[in-house]
Amino acid sequence: MRRINLAHMRNGVTFGNADTTYIEPDVVIGNDTILEAGVHLKGQTTIGSNCFVGMNSEIVDSQIADNVTITQSVIEQSTIDERSDIGPFAHVRPNSVLGKDVHIGNFVEVKNSRIGDDTKAGHLAYIGDADLGKKINVGCGTIFVNYNGKSKARSKIGDQAFIGSNANIVAP
Repeated sequence: MRRINLAHMRNGVTFGNADTTYIEPDVVIGNDTILEAGVHLKGQTTIGSNCFVGMNSEIVDSQIADNVTITQSVIEQSTIDERSDIGPFAHVRPNSVLGKDVHIGNFVEVKNSRIGDDTKAGHLAYIGDADLGKKINVGCGTIFVNYNGKSKARSKIGDQAFIGSNANIVAP
């Protein structure tokens, strides 16, 4: 662990506490990225330049573009584009693709979804099996209902939609 962390430091990555940061050998990290204490980076993960990964975050088999902020969150097998910010306490589950300037806030879960540029889900929401366009606001308490007891269906939301608080989006 120490050898891997030291190599990243030499390449311009800043560590809050290298003794508590775990990075697997295949992880690639761009320069000027900051990793706080307790971060775990696993598998085929790539993190761009000038990113911030907050303490106790875990990123597995994911691609993170430049200038992304991740605060105390879990990201698995997903892609996050430039200037997006995640967390605190968000969970981005497998097969999710987040566009540029996306905000996934506290206690938001995203699973198997595509989220367009400039879309925001500030807090307390579940976005599962959905395709969201650009410049959408997802209100607090919004749940994408995608399972009818037998099969899952996808929801599609067009550009510039405003979804108010406590909404259930029922697919199909």
